Formats: sequence, C-alpha cells, structure tokens
Amino acid sequence: MARTDKTAVLADLEAGFRESNAALLTEYRGLTVAQLKQLRRNLAGEAEYAVVKNTLTKIAAERAGVDGLEELLVGPSAVAFVSGDAINAAKALKAFAKENPRLVIKGGYYEGKVISAAEVMKLADLESREVLLSKVAGVMLATLAKAVRTVDALRIKLEEGTEAPAPAAADEAPAAEAVVEAPAEAAAEEAVVTEESSVEAPAEAEVDAVETAEAPVEETAETTEA
Repeated sequence: MARTDKTAVLADLEAGFRESNAALLTEYRGLTVAQLKQLRRNLAGEAEYAVVKNTLTKIAAERAGVDGLEELLVGPSAVAFVSGDAINAAKALKAFAKENPRLVIKGGYYEGKVISAAEVMKLADLESREVLLSKVAGVMLATLAKAVRTVDALRIKLEEGTEAPAPAAADEAPAAEAVVEAPAEAAAEEAVVTEESSVEAPAEAEVDAVETAEAPVEETAETTEA
C-alpha cells in the first residue's frame, strides 16, 4: 500500500474511532462478497462496516485515544463503526452471525471501554433506544391521561358543590320577604289602634269635665232659693 493511501486509511480509521458511538470488531473469514454486501445492507443507517488491516487499525485506535483493542485485532478483521444505535448494530451482527456462522464477533469498544464478544451479545439482547423511548412515551401518556381525568373529576365535583345550594337560597327568599313584610303590617295595625285610642280618650275626658262644671251651678241655685 502506498504511503499516501496508508495516510488516508489511517485518517479514515482514526475518524471512525473518534466520531462513532461504538466500534464492533468481527472476523469475516470465509464470507463471500455477496454475504459481506448483505451484512453492510443490514447495518445501513446504524453502522459502516469496513474490512481493515490490523496494524493500521491499532495505530488509528491509539491516535484516537482508544486503548485495549490489540488483543482483538488478530486474524482477518472488519470493524462496524456505529454512528446510530449501538444496540441495533449489535442486533444486526448477532442476527447475521446466526444465519452465517462464519461471521465471528470478536468484541468491541463501547462507552469508553473495551467489551468482549459475550458483552456484545448481551448488548444485542437489550431493548433498542427506539423501544425504550416508546415505552417511556407510553408511560408518560398514561400518567398524563390519569392526571387529566383526576383534574376533570375534581372540576366536576367543584361545579356540583357550587350549584347545589342555589335551590335552597331560592326557597329561603320568600321567608326573608315575609320577615320584612310582617313587621310593617304589625306597625301599621299598632299605629291605627294607638291613633283611635288617642282620639277617643280626650272626648270622654271633656264630657266628665262638663258634668263636673255643671254640678256646682245647681248647688248654688238651691242655696239661693233657700
């Protein structure tokens, strides 16, 4: 490989390690060109699958600050540089290896550490980010719906409590009017009685006064005759 080509390959590999979410290493010995194309299609959207040279890959990994891959870079190697969801990429590799046993998963580099082949398999068994987000969204929607129902029930209860006293207030209104009218009628009756009493009393008193005044006159007349 020419020096210029090596420099370009190193730059691409280093960028792959720096910019990817994970790097999953495999051995592709015995796979046909058609099978490798199929594997790349299966990983499309999640990872870029590249056949690599171990020496250049070690140098590129060291430059990118990725340590510990030396033991995995043995034999024919290919790396899936994951730009999407590492779980989905691991699932794709596991599914392909199940149908094509010649694909051997070696391990990889994920979340700042080297992981073994067994850990890649465990990663493949996890629920993908999309599934987890869907479940979280479902839980949030259920919680929100419950909160809405609770608030709505409270609103209805408050509205019923506000409207209930209205008929009682209407029933009590006539009683209040009666209380207002009753004293007025009683006061009117008392005023009439008092007025009649005041008019009649002086008349009787005047009659008594007249009779008293006439009495001495008769006695005087009798005395003179005598």
